[in-house]
Amino acid sequence: MAIPHWLLMSALFLLPLLAQISAQELGCSVSNNNPSVPENQCPYVVATIRVQPGFTLTIDPNFPDGQFFTIEGSELRLTKCVDYEEDPVLLVYLTCKDSAGQSDSLQILITILNENDNPPVFRQPNITRDVPEDTEVDTVIVAREEVTASDADLDTIYYELTTTEQNTDSYFAIRGVNNPEIYLQTALDYDKFNSATLLLYARDRPVTSSEATNTATATITITIKQSDTRAPWFLPCTQLHNDASVCISSPYSGRVNISEMATAPLLLEPGPIYAVDPDYTINDRIVYRIVGGNTNEVFSVDADTGNLTMNKIVTSPDSFLLQVMATQVSNIRKYSVATVEIKVINKSNFPPYFEKGVYNGMVFVGLPQGSFVYQAGDPSTPLVITAMDQDFPDKVNPNMEYYLKNSTDFIITRDGLILTNKVLESPGTVTIQAVGKDVLSLQEASTIIVVEVILATAVTPSDKMYTAQDMAILGGTLAALLLIALVFLGVLIWKSSRWYRKPFKYLVKKKVSKEISGGHQNKYYQEDEEPDVSTKQHETSETSSVRAETPVPEQPALASHFSSAEETESLPKSSIASTVIFDQEEEEEEKEEEAGQEKEVKSILKTDRHVADDGYKAVWFKTDVDPEAGERVQVIEDNAADDDNDDDSDQDLQKNEEEEEGSDTDGHHRGLGVSFSSESSSLPAAEVTVNMSHTGAGTDVTEI
Repeated sequence: MAIPHWLLMSALFLLPLLAQISAQELGCSVSNNNPSVPENQCPYVVATIRVQPGFTLTIDPNFPDGQFFTIEGSELRLTKCVDYEEDPVLLVYLTCKDSAGQSDSLQILITILNENDNPPVFRQPNITRDVPEDTEVDTVIVAREEVTASDADLDTIYYELTTTEQNTDSYFAIRGVNNPEIYLQTALDYDKFNSATLLLYARDRPVTSSEATNTATATITITIKQSDTRAPWFLPCTQLHNDASVCISSPYSGRVNISEMATAPLLLEPGPIYAVDPDYTINDRIVYRIVGGNTNEVFSVDADTGNLTMNKIVTSPDSFLLQVMATQVSNIRKYSVATVEIKVINKSNFPPYFEKGVYNGMVFVGLPQGSFVYQAGDPSTPLVITAMDQDFPDKVNPNMEYYLKNSTDFIITRDGLILTNKVLESPGTVTIQAVGKDVLSLQEASTIIVVEVILATAVTPSDKMYTAQDMAILGGTLAALLLIALVFLGVLIWKSSRWYRKPFKYLVKKKVSKEISGGHQNKYYQEDEEPDVSTKQHETSETSSVRAETPVPEQPALASHFSSAEETESLPKSSIASTVIFDQEEEEEEKEEEAGQEKEVKSILKTDRHVADDGYKAVWFKTDVDPEAGERVQVIEDNAADDDNDDDSDQDLQKNEEEEEGSDTDGHHRGLGVSFSSESSSLPAAEVTVNMSHTGAGTDVTEI
């Protein structure tokens, strides 16, 4: 029952006064004429009643609020629960009568205290919205009026928004804790999620409050509608960083034969030209066309299917790099471009093939990854498979590549070697299909490989095999030993060249000496060293003596270069002088090398003549050459001799001098003397003087 506001205020003002009058005049009274009672609490003692003897006190039934109360003994009780939101104030009248029948009324005004007993209430607890994928950020998704909650307790409402899907809580938000308007906070992506369920909580106390809180919940279901936001994708493609919104496609590649027209669509790798609309709920139709690289319009592409065909033959081996564009029909701004490489190759008349249908191999348990598979029955020979191709003269196709099917325990190299791909733990038999593929013609051949995995203990010592790692270690060791040997040999050669001076130069000198001696023989030396019986008398008239400035070892010195007299006799007579010259040069060079410095060259020649020494022959170079002599040869008569013999002797001596000049190639400009003693000769001596300048410009020979 609703009580007018003015009546309620008047009653509250007059109630104390009336109670006082009643207390004075009547025999009935109450402890509190204006009590307060919490809502929704019953039974509840409202006040205490005092009744004098001879008086009675009852509740006046003429007032409707009396139905909520009863008098039990000396207590006025509230027997029915009252809701503050319905009856904030109750007014009850009590009638007091005496024994004479006189009565009076006591008025009691009960105030109902408001309690937080009502939760907030949403007008629409379930809301559904469709949101386009391309909705702009900060757009209102649900208006404030639709999600505002009410509270019968008239409390302030506090809101909170959550989501049931993981990683979607950052996309939607409310404007504030007291403003439940929902808006878009982050751009949507249909590929990440296409729906979300939001929960909006309304509380009549703050979240941090310790008081009892009443909460209401509203459910907002968001459905994301895909929009046409992306260009076509060429397939196959690879998603970038596991992001479904980005997909990268690989170039296409194909082959055509030179000077040959292909009538069917070209076979391409990794597949035919094909593009899709990544906004698959829209799935717009795609059209194709070539936009670049189509020299001489050799190729064409079907607008609907993307099949690539030839318009004319290709006469050049140059490759084509086509650019094919895929466009959405409804929006030409949504397009993508793919690259198609067409290689021009020679026609393959024969497909590749394997010589064997089945290859048998063996491998041992426990070998490391990358170990060889060996031929069955021959654990020292690795198993190699090779695909033949009759298009090549030697049947070896350099464009062949190999791969294995139905097994991950083994791998195959480009050369056809079979290797283990892991450590094999147990014995058994593995059957593998091997494929050889021509990367240019794309033709393939296949064969079967049966590998027996056996225990290593089954191998005898003679059959012991080595892995690739063992062979590599052995090769490295041998290479290191070879390098050390080469270095040691080089050191020996270097030291040998220092100890023995230049052996090659010595051998060259010996060879030159022999050649000169063999080609230019001096008959005077021959006749003196080994006189013939028929010519002894002729020798006695032509015996000559050779002298030098510094005396040189005579016959004993010469003999020291030979081991015996037989060796001396076996040498060519014309080479003795040259040989002695080279031996003396070697001795002098050895002495200079031991001294560590080049010594001054001393002249061993003399300008005076030993006329008194019969049988002495000397050869020398004059120190002072007569400028007027030039290259002339002057013969000075010492003893009487006929002119004919002198002329012959002069010619022979000139030949000897030429031989000595040819053999003196070491660069030393010094005179060399050789003396021979002829004990059997008693003829008059003849002196021959040979003078060579330091520049080798001329030679004077004088015979006396």
